Amino acid sequence: QVQLVESGGGLVQAGGSLRLSCAASGRTFNWDTMGWFRQAPGKERELVGAISWSLAITYGTDSVKGRFTISRDNAKNTVYLQMNNLKPEDTGVYYCASGRGSDYNTWGQGTQVTVSS
Repeated sequence: QVQLVESGGGLVQAGGSLRLSCAASGRTFNWDTMGWFRQAPGKERELVGAISWSLAITYGTDSVKGRFTISRDNAKNTVYLQMNNLKPEDTGVYYCASGRGSDYNTWGQGTQVTVSS
């Protein structure tokens, strides 16, 4: 069964840090683009950033540049999202997804991140 499982979410004060992990299983994801998305209450899901098989990184929103870092460990079939200097507006459900290019076809169940002011 192909699946992605996120972990590492939680409640943190503004200025704090969290590291999200996304463990992939069921097949190799080494050649996939892995993306992190988030959805805040009442808002549409947005791309936080993505990392390609060649380790090229793109960030979907300027608000996370300089604070969030995406990385992957293909040996562990895991992708990470390091989030520093968190702000209340970073609150939401964070999802990881995999696919080819920007065509994401496998999604995790999401992990809640709540940043208190």
